[in-house]
Amino acid sequence: MRKLRNTELNRKTIEEFKKSKKTSAIVILDNIRSIHNVGSIFRTSDSFLIEKIIISGYTATPENPKMEKTALGSSDSVDWEYTEDIIDTIQNLKNKSIKVISVEQVDKSLKIEKFIPEQGIKYAFVFGNEVDGVSDEIILESDQVLEIPQVGTKHSLNVSVAAGIVLWDFYQKTEI
Repeated sequence: MRKLRNTELNRKTIEEFKKSKKTSAIVILDNIRSIHNVGSIFRTSDSFLIEKIIISGYTATPENPKMEKTALGSSDSVDWEYTEDIIDTIQNLKNKSIKVISVEQVDKSLKIEKFIPEQGIKYAFVFGNEVDGVSDEIILESDQVLEIPQVGTKHSLNVSVAAGIVLWDFYQKTEI
C-alpha cells in the first residue's frame, strides 16, 4: 500500500468541473463568522460537485483573499452568489420546487440517518452562525430541519464539519 500522488488522483480541471453534472444540492451560508469555515465549505462543496453556494449576511465572499488559505482554489470552481435578502432568496428557491433544509437542533428535527432524499428533487441546505446557528426566521421558512445526532458533552459541531457530514450523507444517498 502506498499513498497516491496528486497526479494519480484524476482531479478535474476547473473547466471540467464547470461542465460536470452537479449533485442536486445548493449550500446556503448565513452569517458565518469565520472566513476559514467558509473556505472549508467551498472545498467540501467542490469535492461533492455541489451546484452552488449562496452567501448571505456578513458571511465572507471569495473576493476576500484570506479565504484562499482554506478554499485552495475551490472558490474558482464552485459557483456562488451573494444575497442581501436571505428570506426572499429562500422563498424564490421554494417557488422553484427546491426543498430548503436547515441544519440545526430543534424540536421536530429529522435525524440525518433517517433523511431519505426524494429522487428528482433539488435541495438547499442552510448552515448558520457558529454561535447562534440558523436563525429562527430561516427555520420557519424551511421545509425541514435536519439534525446531526451528537452524544458527547458538547452539543455542537464546527459549521464546516457539519457541512461536510451533511454533504457527504446527501452525496452518498443520491449519487452513488
